[in-house]
Amino acid sequence: MARAFTPKVVTANALLEGDVIYLTDAGTWTRELSEAALLTDEADAQLRLLEAEQRAGDSVGAYLADVTPGPTGPQPTHFREEFRRTGPSNYFHGKQADDAASKAP
Repeated sequence: MARAFTPKVVTANALLEGDVIYLTDAGTWTRELSEAALLTDEADAQLRLLEAEQRAGDSVGAYLADVTPGPTGPQPTHFREEFRRTGPSNYFHGKQADDAASKAP
């Protein structure tokens, strides 16, 4: 018996910067998971992945990542995707510092 399809997003790394990027509904890349297209149909997800893989000039390593719908957009279901979204955790820098600065009073 086949497993039920779980929602996905297309994710990759930006070719020049190496940043984690996500495919939007408009077919553009964003660095914000909350702006990623939530794919709930398996055939559509595979098609969007194929389209992303053809964009070798701006991204590398595209794949489908499991997510769940959340109040602010897709949320990762696996620690690997949470780690990719927030960045290295060995000290406070990069994405973590940017996120904290945007939430400061």
